[in-house]
Amino acid sequence: MRGARGFTLIELMITVVVVGILAAIAYPSYQTYMTKSRRSDAQQMMLAISVRQAQYLLDARAYTQELDADGLNMTRDGWACVDATCSNAYYAISVAAPGGTPPTYTITGTPSGQQADDGTLTLNHEGAKMRGSHAGW
Repeated sequence: MRGARGFTLIELMITVVVVGILAAIAYPSYQTYMTKSRRSDAQQMMLAISVRQAQYLLDARAYTQELDADGLNMTRDGWACVDATCSNAYYAISVAAPGGTPPTYTITGTPSGQQADDGTLTLNHEGAKMRGSHAGW
């Protein structure tokens, strides 16, 4: 009689342990990558708002806080823009444009949900960028 062919329990357990170790190493890297990806999406939205603000300034000689159809008419997949806020599951982006001379604005990206620990993003009319209390993004 020939012996049965197949995997032993020890071989199977070793495979499970190796896969578990690889997953434990890869998952934190994946989470970091996803955090950076969501932040980049918010930064791109903020830069798009900044470009629209520059165009709006040429037409109206002032900046606007309105991001919907009454103002900058911002549209982007995955983002909902109502009044002065555009948001998705991870960020809420708002614009503050106080009246006055010279005209100014500040765009603020507030993280939420899984992104909450990432730090608030800001961009102003001069192009200065901050994340949390650090200069630059």
